[in-house]
Amino acid sequence: MATPEPFRVIGRPLPRPDGPPKVAGLTRFAADLRLPRLAHARLVLSPHPHARIVRIDARAAAAQPGVIAVLTGRELPVRDPDPGERARAPLALDRVVFNGQPVAAVVAETEAAAVDAAALVAVEYEELPAAIDLAAAMRPDAPRVAEPGGDDGQGLAMHGADEGGERLREPAAPNVASTVHYRQGDVARGLAEADLVVERRYTTSMVHQGYLEPQAAVADADGPGHVTVWTATQALFFARGEVAAALGLPQHRVRVVPMPVGGGFGGKYVLLEPLAAALALRLRRPVSVVLTRTEEFLATTPAPGAVFEVKTAARGDGRLTALEARVTFDAGAFRGAPVGIACLLLGAWYRFPHLDVRGWEVLTHRPGSGAYRAPGAVQAAFAIESQMDELARGLGIDPLELRLLNAVAEGDRMPNGKPWPRIGLRQCLERLRGPWRARRSAAASAAGGLVRRGVGVAVGGWLGGVEPAGAVCRLEPDGSLGVVVGSVDISGTNAALAQIAAEAFGVAADRVDVVNADSDAAPTAGASGGSKIVFTVGAAVQRAAEDARRQVLELAAGELEAAVQDLELVDGAVRVRGAPDRRVTLEQIAAISSGWDGSHEPVLGRGRSAPEARAPGFAAHLAEVEVEVDTGRVRPIAHFVVQDVGRALNPAAIEGQIGGAVAQGVGWALLEQMAYDASGRLQTATLMDYALPQADHVPPIETALVEVPSEDGPYGARGVGEPPVIAAGAAIANAVADATGGRPTALPITSAAVRSTLAA
Repeated sequence: MATPEPFRVIGRPLPRPDGPPKVAGLTRFAADLRLPRLAHARLVLSPHPHARIVRIDARAAAAQPGVIAVLTGRELPVRDPDPGERARAPLALDRVVFNGQPVAAVVAETEAAAVDAAALVAVEYEELPAAIDLAAAMRPDAPRVAEPGGDDGQGLAMHGADEGGERLREPAAPNVASTVHYRQGDVARGLAEADLVVERRYTTSMVHQGYLEPQAAVADADGPGHVTVWTATQALFFARGEVAAALGLPQHRVRVVPMPVGGGFGGKYVLLEPLAAALALRLRRPVSVVLTRTEEFLATTPAPGAVFEVKTAARGDGRLTALEARVTFDAGAFRGAPVGIACLLLGAWYRFPHLDVRGWEVLTHRPGSGAYRAPGAVQAAFAIESQMDELARGLGIDPLELRLLNAVAEGDRMPNGKPWPRIGLRQCLERLRGPWRARRSAAASAAGGLVRRGVGVAVGGWLGGVEPAGAVCRLEPDGSLGVVVGSVDISGTNAALAQIAAEAFGVAADRVDVVNADSDAAPTAGASGGSKIVFTVGAAVQRAAEDARRQVLELAAGELEAAVQDLELVDGAVRVRGAPDRRVTLEQIAAISSGWDGSHEPVLGRGRSAPEARAPGFAAHLAEVEVEVDTGRVRPIAHFVVQDVGRALNPAAIEGQIGGAVAQGVGWALLEQMAYDASGRLQTATLMDYALPQADHVPPIETALVEVPSEDGPYGARGVGEPPVIAAGAAIANAVADATGGRPTALPITSAAVRSTLAA
């Protein structure tokens, strides 16, 4: 644990500034915008996973009252349409490649008119063979999914999930979009040296991000061809770039206004923005595109399913000797599955002297995959943490102690050859020791009967994203601070940024107002994903506030006729140390530097950051479950999380992040699955069919925050959003294995699978 430092603002719980208006229903989301002459679009979706578009008959739809236009992919003002990338082909061109792909857009004066008219659009399809099964899609003779080109991995890169290794040196089938290969040492030797080898196959399902607000975007275009897009995006500047590229416009002619995001978790980077902008540009009037819940399941970018074939080996004393794995991700119809980061993390958290991990990203006729909170890491954690538990069982070693024995520390090499910086993995495990022993003992004493109890432990870590960022800090007339950033607040980061600015400048946090400006006014910032906003934008805010403080002290020195080093900023005023009556308030400083009769330059602090080193975060989970023997039902009853946060800027916000992560982990482990039938049609397209965690599914959650300060984060902070979700599902799976004696090898863990294990 870090030695406490005398911070005035850092480390104190601060309410989220966006909380009250959201609770009161006062927040305006993208779907709430009502611009003059606003039109509404409704999409026509393909019922087939793979088909050629023969003909689209829009005459009946176009004749309906209130209909403005019915547009197809070829009629949109998109420059150089690319069917391999959704942003460059918002509507299918000649062929559909997944069930739910938009093929036409009906634009009408009202939403109801658009809905009615969309039902009248007649599309003639020629059905084509579809690649649905992942293994079959990898065969050379499988139906071709996509044309060459498409996604270049920017979405993964912005999450910090682009740590790829070498490409496999082998011929690849047409649907293999990318490969990755990590290796070190001699795996055959490592397996030969082992006293125990465990080999298993694990599968995870395609899951939706489950955000509350559906995808939504509103766009408008003026006469000269400037486009404005109001959108629920996590990536302000990325969205601007994608819209500009799709329409063939220079970026300065595209303005993106970030709206409050009603949940994203990685799923709201760019999807509807190019379509809304193209419709507005074509029709020269504002157009709103908002998905229904069914369209959310059919036509967005869920987390991909994956298959892990893993072999791990260890000596009798518990020391690992080898890891060998084949990892396959179902990317859907477009490139972008996180196979590289999954393969890296599979072998990164423990010391494997010999390692060979191979990965394949495979295209199928399903929706293209997207990021979902720590993309690829949740799947990898399920596989490797299950293996660690099986090794512990086979060797008769306590599962937590086996992890401690093999856990990486600063300086150890990852599979890509890069050394781990300062990390807190071991500290998290050590902090979990006491609760683990107590819960394990209690579960053992409750063994037997019709309800069995089990406990499981698992760890997970995230490298953390890095992107350049800037911030501006200005002194307002009332003596408060205005901080302008280009990031989007999706998780309460504005509160942390306010604390950073307040600490660096020397005022209370409630005297700081953080503004998330639009793309025309905001300093550059990266996407809100990958646990990096506090790490990157926070560093820029700290420097901007320090710059503003320096300017204030210099102005005050002139007014007080004192040296800067003799001044202090206390209670909203600059005063001379030892002479508190000699003071000048921040309001007075603002008046002389920004008032109508001011005689000095305004106080305007600027800060920039471009971190190269990452600040990885780790979390260790302890899950406790009850399993009903008769039904196979699994009920989580307690969950304990220890997380290294570097520095707890806002402990209340971090605990909220952990609570949400555990809820999502319950979904991954026990409930969520986008199920497709053999023909490639989605069977779970409503909330009646797709099971999301409810309040009574989530157990009581205890947290403990470990502080191992990062060397580069503001005040030592690390990103906290991704780490707590990674191992949550794996810990629950290990608890189920402890309760039943059988190893779950597929997520979600169904009651039928548990009953089968108990009957064996």
